[in-house]
Amino acid sequence: MRYWDSLIEFSRCQFVNKVLSGNALSVLSDMRDGMVDMTITSPPYNKGEQGAVLIKAVKYDNHRDNMPEEEYQNNQIKVLNEIYRVTKSGGSCFYNHRPRWVKGKPIHPFEWLTKTKWQMRQHIIWHRKICGNIRAWRFYQTHEEIWWLWKPNGKSPGQNQINMEQATLGSVWPIFPYKNKSVKHPCLFPPEIPARAILATTKKGDTVLDPYAGCGTTLMAAHQLGRNYIGIDISETYAEIARKRIKKPFDGDVEKVEEERNRVIQHDWRK
Repeated sequence: MRYWDSLIEFSRCQFVNKVLSGNALSVLSDMRDGMVDMTITSPPYNKGEQGAVLIKAVKYDNHRDNMPEEEYQNNQIKVLNEIYRVTKSGGSCFYNHRPRWVKGKPIHPFEWLTKTKWQMRQHIIWHRKICGNIRAWRFYQTHEEIWWLWKPNGKSPGQNQINMEQATLGSVWPIFPYKNKSVKHPCLFPPEIPARAILATTKKGDTVLDPYAGCGTTLMAAHQLGRNYIGIDISETYAEIARKRIKKPFDGDVEKVEEERNRVIQHDWRK
């Protein structure tokens, strides 16, 4: 094996099918260009550790979700640009976030997404069907947003199609928030969300990244669907839960992924 090939293989072994504990930006900076086929992630929202009428304040294991807003947005731009670098041409990033209000001022993810290197491909609404704050000073916030970002490969988006069965899901995904008493994390990702994105934009053997892996829902879904995975989380506690969850998925996880897989299996030309 040539030296360069050996270096690439060594780099793969360091990251692929691993859950790494560390700062997302630092770990991403150690990855080589073009290692990843797609990313799906949901970073901490910088909500200031404030709860609402029906929802407790979100508190993570060892991350204070209360950064100065400018610092937070600059960090997200840097992380997204690093994801862009490690993504192959034609690859995708599904970025889940939500509008926030700070002292009555709206803050929208669009503010920093347009400052990254990514090309926006689609805006998907995750319709959660419930809200945390039931005061009527505005329409109830029952949705979050999933931004499908794309790294151009010289072809038009129309030449990079998803299968028809996936396309018919539409751009509004009605999925309830996910609870699993066996998984100790304040904001679990519903398994259907990463499963849909993975099935739509990757094939078996591709590599899926989540730089804010939490307890590993994205990684578990990737593994169950025959994809490689790379997970990063600042908490070693969460990273260890994710490692166990991938090896032996907890009750209820696999069923959600299987439902999405069965939805498209007859049409999955990317197998």
